[in-house]
Amino acid sequence: MHPFVHRYELDTSRPTGREVARDLALRAFLPGAALWLAVVGLGFLIKGPLQNLPGEAGINENLVTWRTPFLDTVTEMLSAIGTTEFIIGACVLAVALIWWRTRQWWFALVPALAVSLQALVFLTSSLVVGRSRPEVEMLDHAPPTSSFPSGHTGASTAFYLTLALLAQRVQNPALRVVLTVLAVLVPFAVGFARLYRGMHSLTDVLAGFVNGVVCAVLAWGYLRRDTSQVRA
Repeated sequence: MHPFVHRYELDTSRPTGREVARDLALRAFLPGAALWLAVVGLGFLIKGPLQNLPGEAGINENLVTWRTPFLDTVTEMLSAIGTTEFIIGACVLAVALIWWRTRQWWFALVPALAVSLQALVFLTSSLVVGRSRPEVEMLDHAPPTSSFPSGHTGASTAFYLTLALLAQRVQNPALRVVLTVLAVLVPFAVGFARLYRGMHSLTDVLAGFVNGVVCAVLAWGYLRRDTSQVRA
């Protein structure tokens, strides 16, 4: 039993509201601010000294040549599961189910924290960096945010990686593996869909992955738990 993955099972003690507020500030939002600085710094590096990475344009142009009605439909569905509306709805459902199953409100906060933290980093860094989208035909309506980082990729990574961690509670080994693999693969599928549909450059998607992974890890570890008594 890995102490980080199973930290909410190893320590089920109820924290006070003050403890939760303290840990949110010190273990989630403070490192989240450092993540924001890193994302913004990378964005300015790409737009400035790296001259917007012109070599990336070839990736988007090549993907345009792959387009078929079938792949257009598949990537439209994959892109849809990374939209704000879908992620918020799925997150609310996940929070409700976790609270219902565990009666641990502090644990049920984890998916919402992961998604909210990445959204805060994404929205503000996108506004500050202001990178333009690839110069290819876009198959989706461009949202008001800029291209860097990918919000769809970040949101799906933060949410589905949290689900992958939750899947480790499943007792059936085969089902646990299947759920984990599916949850891990979804963000990659969403990221590819955003590239295929001309909505982002490769580094936009990669930055979205980093944002989502870090926010999922921060959210999962936001509350101090005693994992010294690891059960075999």
